[in-house]
Amino acid sequence: MPARNAQAFVGEALESLLGQTFGDFELMAVDDASTDGTGSLLADAARRDRRVRVVKGPGRGICAALNAGLELCRAPLVARMDADDVALPQRLACQVAELERRPELAGVGSRVEIFPRKELTEGLKAYESWLNAIESPADVRRERFIESPLVHPATVVRAAVLREVGGWHDDGWPEDYALWLELIARGYPLANLPEVLLRWRDGPQRLTRTSPAYSPAAILRLKAHYLARGPLAAGRCIVWGAGKTGRALIRALAVEGMGVELLVDVDPAKIGHPLQGVDVVAPQSLGGFNGVHLVAAVGTRGARALIREHLAGKGWLEGDQFTCIA
Repeated sequence: MPARNAQAFVGEALESLLGQTFGDFELMAVDDASTDGTGSLLADAARRDRRVRVVKGPGRGICAALNAGLELCRAPLVARMDADDVALPQRLACQVAELERRPELAGVGSRVEIFPRKELTEGLKAYESWLNAIESPADVRRERFIESPLVHPATVVRAAVLREVGGWHDDGWPEDYALWLELIARGYPLANLPEVLLRWRDGPQRLTRTSPAYSPAAILRLKAHYLARGPLAAGRCIVWGAGKTGRALIRALAVEGMGVELLVDVDPAKIGHPLQGVDVVAPQSLGGFNGVHLVAAVGTRGARALIREHLAGKGWLEGDQFTCIA
């Protein structure tokens, strides 16, 4: 649990962890160069409960803090937690039991409840609903390029797997999303339990709102990197979406050395007019799969379901023959 200037909420986070029904754990609380009372609160918790071990973080950001904690972990399972979230009492018990029951899983997350509820936007509510519908490894794999399919502070991962990939990496994009994509690329199954086991705090100071590593452009670069390593490894690509998202994807794929053979769009004003040297055609022009992987990149709400329905009707197989990223 990395903590930097988390005085306002770290006490509640600690209480939720130390009150778990599963008690056989050690908490690596990484005080990452806090300048408020966070360090004192962590030290006090360590005096009261021997399971708490305070680690001095290097003050170089979340990846360095996470890796400082991982270096000292001795258990075969590593649970993530943020200093402003709240774990439900049965969280660790449920996740440990699932990983013991299913040794093939590299990690397991859970459903979450974003809070405070009264401040949730419609967009966050839709995001929460999408997240909480992802359960099986097949779900995770299918949805992995849309958004991060597991909530980082709600996840337990096998320590050996974390160490195999070198922990967390600061590559200018979200470290948690990159971890899941890396594990999936290496063939490791991930899943989510169908119970809410974490209350996930939203607020103006979240890294997703303040760090350029979580910007839409950085996330798209990350997606393009793993698309090129995975579904597009054969080197051929069709993009569905000649709008803002599709054009940004073309540029991001170009950085990965990946060209686009064809663009698909429903806008009559775009059909028949090449974009960045690529022909734009209507969906009706698509036949069955012809060996070229299609990436659906349309950000309009509801478009993903329509694209999936159209392609499935033409016999395209999601995952093997087409991938949705928006």
